[in-house]
Amino acid sequence: MEKIVNEIATLKAQIAELSKDLKAKESVLKAIGSGTYEGSEHYVVVSEATRKTLDMKAVRAKLSRQFIQANTNETDYLTLKIYGYGKKIAA
Repeated sequence: MEKIVNEIATLKAQIAELSKDLKAKESVLKAIGSGTYEGSEHYVVVSEATRKTLDMKAVRAKLSRQFIQANTNETDYLTLKIYGYGKKIAA
């Protein structure tokens, strides 16, 4: 188990670093604006879009508690979270 936990922690750290690099590179293209940007083997399309969101706080204020309860679904699932040890414990 210790090996698996350590591998998960290592992978999570690598993913976090890669995600940071990815977001930085994406922001460069987004800053240039809409368009198609070509590489030697891939291309990226930056386009403008509109996203509609629902203000759930406002919806809850208008709907009855019974309506919300009747239309709320519960789903059981497993979750995994990773935490680091303090330097004193890990040493």
